[in-house]
Amino acid sequence: MASEEVVLRCQRIGCDATFTQDNNPDDSCTYHASGPLFHDGMKEWSCCKKKSHDFSLFLEIPGCKTGKHTTEKPVLAKAAAAPKPAVKTSAPATNVSAKDACPRCRQGFFCSDHGAQVKNAISKPSIQVQSTSEEGNSDLQQSVKTPPKKIVDINQPQICKNKGCGQTFKEIDNHETACNHHPGPAVFHDRLRGWKCCDIHVKEFDEFMTIPPCAKGWHNADEAS
Repeated sequence: MASEEVVLRCQRIGCDATFTQDNNPDDSCTYHASGPLFHDGMKEWSCCKKKSHDFSLFLEIPGCKTGKHTTEKPVLAKAAAAPKPAVKTSAPATNVSAKDACPRCRQGFFCSDHGAQVKNAISKPSIQVQSTSEEGNSDLQQSVKTPPKKIVDINQPQICKNKGCGQTFKEIDNHETACNHHPGPAVFHDRLRGWKCCDIHVKEFDEFMTIPPCAKGWHNADEAS
């Protein structure tokens, strides 16, 4: 009886796809050939000069090189004389409640943690609209309208946007411990890279990319706000 093929995960930066040794063409992998640069809050891939201020968008910049998938961890070339990064590049804090920040509640799905509170959170703006509409402020009434809920096929494959996850999932299989991720934010300070949520900081970018997630929760296919 033929042995089952082993599914492997590519270790190149910017790829993270799965493959088998028998199905690994020369151009199957798209990746970044050299490491990133960090300066004044800007993140830039030194190999293709593509950049972004937002760390999540920076990680989604497609690779500029093609080749075969590999299980060997690449050694990224260190950028010479890279300028000192900005002292504070983490995302600004927002005054939102736990239910407003919950990805399940934002997508309109039932949430075991905030299920009884979601309706209350939605009803509050409507009360405010009623009080202000009596004063004739129609512009405010339009600004606080709840956006339409996102309709998702529970069997449709989606990619989780939680930092540190990136897995493909189906909503039918999603649950409160399905996703391993970093609540964030990522912190870059004095040539150290790390996560504020788990207080782990390293010097090298490839070490930063391998810091294990510190939290569990629902997979979330929406971009973090």
